[in-house]
Amino acid sequence: MSHSLTLSLSSAAGRTSGKPWKAQKTATRRTFLPQGVKTKNWEDRMEKTKREAAVKKLQAEMKEEKQSELARRREVTMERKKALEEKKRLEEAKAKMGARKAARLRRKAGRSKKING
Repeated sequence: MSHSLTLSLSSAAGRTSGKPWKAQKTATRRTFLPQGVKTKNWEDRMEKTKREAAVKKLQAEMKEEKQSELARRREVTMERKKALEEKKRLEEAKAKMGARKAARLRRKAGRSKKING
């Protein structure tokens, strides 16, 4: 019995397998590596690295600026809230002191709470 598929055991690449399901070995493909690793030129790689670092720095600055703006706005809001609470507290204290003073004056005038009602 002879196989209809005949393979040459010797080729330009050297010995080949007689097993048809075995893939032919080829040179390693470097297509999956990043572009910076594939390029042999050191200056190109360093220039690309510098560009990426500059972009990262700019992004960090923009993010920091945004964060500081948010913090500033939050601070302004908190200051306004504190001022409003302080104003309200002072008004309540003033009203309370006014009531105490009025009660004192009524007592001074000889009228007590029982009489005044």
